[in-house]
Amino acid sequence: MKLVICGDISIGDSTPLFKEQNEKEAFNDIIPVFKDADRVIVNLECAVTEHDKGIEKFGPCLKAPFGTIETLKKAGVTDCALSNNHIFDFGKKGLADTISELEKNGVNYTGIGENKDDARKDLVIPYGDKKISVINVCEHEYSYALYNRVGAREFCPFETMDDIAKAKENSDFVIVIFHGGKEYSAYPSERLVRACRSMVRRGADLVLCQHTHIISCYEQFEGGHIVYGQGNFHFVAVDYGSKNPFWNQGLMVRADFTDKMEVELIPTIADGLGIRLANEKESKEIMDGLKERSKSLIDGSYRERFAEFCNQPKFAFYKFPERLLPEDGLAMFCHYIDCESHLDVWKELYKTKNHTNELD
Repeated sequence: MKLVICGDISIGDSTPLFKEQNEKEAFNDIIPVFKDADRVIVNLECAVTEHDKGIEKFGPCLKAPFGTIETLKKAGVTDCALSNNHIFDFGKKGLADTISELEKNGVNYTGIGENKDDARKDLVIPYGDKKISVINVCEHEYSYALYNRVGAREFCPFETMDDIAKAKENSDFVIVIFHGGKEYSAYPSERLVRACRSMVRRGADLVLCQHTHIISCYEQFEGGHIVYGQGNFHFVAVDYGSKNPFWNQGLMVRADFTDKMEVELIPTIADGLGIRLANEKESKEIMDGLKERSKSLIDGSYRERFAEFCNQPKFAFYKFPERLLPEDGLAMFCHYIDCESHLDVWKELYKTKNHTNELD
């Protein structure tokens, strides 16, 4: 059994190759890699719809034109991971259109549900007398399901760990596709490292983090593999390329299953309107950078690198409490977001738009 898993893909209207179902130019020499695999999973980070009314949120609402799923299918994609912060951008209608397109084309999907509990369903891939369970979860940013509304499968530091342990009892291998991590950070936060390592301890054989839009670090930990950021597979719905020189780089992950799991990282480049394998020079630069950054997971210096990232001038907007609160008020603010019980109260008092979007 060969499984290929790709990072974030979001198409938009500026990429005609998908609407025209021109998979050969859209995927180039990626297609033979797909065709050689038994299953190919991509993270579909947008709705596939012609619906125009986006939900209330901070940030863009992303969608792809009809024809996108056909193009993915023709290229060799068999499964879409939907648990991410953009799959619900066009509400119930956009999500229903997306699911309809997937089902019409016979493409499997996971990471979504009619409500919070229903979303906790794994994708189970059988091969021979063995099984692989895929758990697709995302952080809490606008798309996650509620008890009374459809949405994406949330990452919960308690329930997700239970789900991994249960999946391990019933499967030979467990893969977690985790849409989490700080955008544009080449180094994970300590919280993310602790979460991913805990997933491995509970039974995950492979943990893949997406959402960062940049290749991060990689480690083998207690028998499991963790990629802290796959980078973009093909993300043209929002053009941040000029601001981020690594925007068009990604890692495909090829996992080969027999009695054990072998993992290979394959560098890719989103070049123009399509995707291709990185050439020899590009591959060396990508893999050398990955190897160098990954050393920080051994000596613990990733913590300092993440702190440096957070203290960049471009993130000064995070420091608005300093401008609004007196010194004692700022100290109280820091205390309240540090203590879990106080944070529970704040979350109950001040709901995000996700809790009110399309509840009717």
